[in-house]
Amino acid sequence: MQDAYERGKALAEKHNPGLEEALEARYGSLLPGMPQDLISFVYGQHYGRPGLALRDRSLATIAALTTLGGQTAPQLRIHIAGGLKVGLTKIEIAEAIWQMSLYGGFPAAINALNVALDVFNEESESAE
Repeated sequence: MQDAYERGKALAEKHNPGLEEALEARYGSLLPGMPQDLISFVYGQHYGRPGLALRDRSLATIAALTTLGGQTAPQLRIHIAGGLKVGLTKIEIAEAIWQMSLYGGFPAAINALNVALDVFNEESESAE
């Protein structure tokens, strides 16, 4: 599994720089090894699979988190920021979220759009 971890670490740093360190700081003392397990499984085994580009996986993840509703806002925030890093545009993200209003409902889509607007504003402020 070391190969999946190394592959996952490289991919996580591209998509979400500092993720492993943030997970370690928050959960490491409670669940030793959890950050490495997550990096290996999520990024090394799933996001790193062939057949779908990282930007497309990011868009699918944003759509899925949108339909799950407001309780996923923290994860949605991370994946919207990651999606921007791997080439998604604000319009693509907003359109994918709005498309999910048909499947997750209008409240879920509006909540996700609010998260997206916050992330877009944060990204604009950090670029200045």
